Amino acid sequence: MPVLLEDHDPDLSLRPGTTKSDIVAYLYRNPEWGYSPQEVTESLEIPRGTATTTLKRLYDDGYVGKTDDGYYHALDERTDVRRYVSSLNQVDRMFDRHRNADVTPEEPEKRIGEGRTGEELETELEELEGGSGE
Repeated sequence: MPVLLEDHDPDLSLRPGTTKSDIVAYLYRNPEWGYSPQEVTESLEIPRGTATTTLKRLYDDGYVGKTDDGYYHALDERTDVRRYVSSLNQVDRMFDRHRNADVTPEEPEKRIGEGRTGEELETELEELEGGSGE
């Protein structure tokens, strides 16, 4: 897959969907705050050991800063990481808009089978299976 060289940073080893990426995104979406490992654990619903280990690695790799009393935070000088998080935010907004386009306030999203009995579902399934062979 080609990359746009203007935005490409070979030293940025973050991949969307990983705990490392999730923690970086969380800290950089709230750059004015510092977070303890426990707060990151609770906010992202990840195991404490995972949060602690990942935060330490991110700090050691220079992705995030850390106060003397143990609070992790975004770094002002890491414009590459800010760009990465901005891209994640754009993708999130794009997919949220797409997901919500099919649901109107008057008609909430329905789950498969919701509002029907097992017998009604069986009848519908039989009709579908019978119609596909014709």
